[in-house]
Amino acid sequence: MRGVRVVGHGDRRRRARVRRVLWGGGELLVTAGLVLLLLVAHQMWWTNREARRGAERAVAALERQWEREGERGDGTAAGLGGGPSGGAITAPDTDPDQAVDPDPARPGTSPAPPPRPSRAYAVLGIPRLGLRVPVAEGVDRAEVLNKGYAGHYRGTQQPGQAGNFALAGHRNTHGEPFRYLPRLRPGDAVEVETRSATYTYGVDRILPRTTARDVGVVRSVPRSLVRPGYGYDEPGHYLTLTTCTPEFTSRYRLVVWAKLVSVRPR
Repeated sequence: MRGVRVVGHGDRRRRARVRRVLWGGGELLVTAGLVLLLLVAHQMWWTNREARRGAERAVAALERQWEREGERGDGTAAGLGGGPSGGAITAPDTDPDQAVDPDPARPGTSPAPPPRPSRAYAVLGIPRLGLRVPVAEGVDRAEVLNKGYAGHYRGTQQPGQAGNFALAGHRNTHGEPFRYLPRLRPGDAVEVETRSATYTYGVDRILPRTTARDVGVVRSVPRSLVRPGYGYDEPGHYLTLTTCTPEFTSRYRLVVWAKLVSVRPR
């Protein structure tokens, strides 16, 4: 009897310890799951919400600025070249992040300085996708792409100019402006609005997948270095849109090319 009592008591202690370990492990797993769920919700919902709101404010700031300049009738940007922001124009009642830059390709005037890095200076519109987002100089993640903007590859041409006007944008999270880029078809319109004009490009060719290092797709005469069957041989007025593919990865790039078809002065 004495041996039975000792074994039974030890078994109860061991079972109690096992229950405590299992309970504690379960609590840790539940807590970790909740944290992961919150992180996913933040990444998939909150960043999209905030980026889209910020992008909408930037578009509105540009439109107000252009409207005021149109009312003045002289096309001159107040503070151009001498303001505290070094040539950028900050619309009233907006955050400093909504500062806008002069049109770098304004016809009939002396050449304007290049757009300041990270500043919105144009609006990209794609009617098929219901898309309308600001274009900012550079493709910096924190200062441009994560704000829901389309980023202009520095060193490529500006809207309407001969060569290649190349843009990048997120496909998932942070406003995901280019999420539905694969829905574009040849002939679809892509509009770029600046202070001086609206440039309409027609979608021409689509490269479904290439590497993230395929710099040929954004050259003046764009042609893939990885898949040479995709691209062009002759100079022209091109627009290039790039984004990550497949969804929720950044391993490859999807490329859409368009050609300039019309220019409508403001």
